Amino acid sequence: MFVGHFAVALVAKKAAPKTSLGTLAIAVTFVDLLWPVFLLLGIEHVRIDPGNTAFTPLDFYDYPISHSLLTVVGWSIGFGLIYYFLRRSIKSALILAGCVASHWVLDFISHRPDMPLMPGVNTYVGLGLWYSLPATVIVEGTIFAIGILVYLRSTAPLDRTGRYAFWSFVAFLVLAWLGSAAGSPPPNVTVLAVAALSAWLLSLWTYWIDRHRRSLSDLEPLMPSK
Repeated sequence: MFVGHFAVALVAKKAAPKTSLGTLAIAVTFVDLLWPVFLLLGIEHVRIDPGNTAFTPLDFYDYPISHSLLTVVGWSIGFGLIYYFLRRSIKSALILAGCVASHWVLDFISHRPDMPLMPGVNTYVGLGLWYSLPATVIVEGTIFAIGILVYLRSTAPLDRTGRYAFWSFVAFLVLAWLGSAAGSPPPNVTVLAVAALSAWLLSLWTYWIDRHRRSLSDLEPLMPSK
């Protein structure tokens, strides 16, 4: 999934209002942020295989370090522990760990059976939502719409930037998501990996959004009593 992962970050903001949306966005996409680095280092591999599924031309045949169930659990625990030691918030640390782990769950739904359980074990799982383009758009689009709705009901813009930065981000995600399905396959794996690294910029975008919006729970004490 793509926009589905960001939907989890939007929902998690309601549960962890003190945690930046940028940090939540990094958490839900963390293994995808690691993946292109491992590709460029030759630690993991992918094939460009048009027709592999209806939604993506990529054959994810070797990515046990970034995406296996066992290692994702490890990344989740590590991410949560680092946040706890930095911020001393066990609630937010647990939510962030859950955000990292949610990536594997959503990928399990969308991928064909290519999701490894652990490195060195040739057992792969996946429900194969990507085999159907219409089903992918409906299911993932619904998840994203729910995320947007929850986020809008739990935060408010502090200024015009907070409003337009968020909606421009939503529009960009939707265009990139649909464009990845309708566009041409990448010419080679290096181009794919470099392009995937640009996802770090999306995290910076969400940090910017968060600076111009506030959770309603933070604003309530500032509202005049009736």
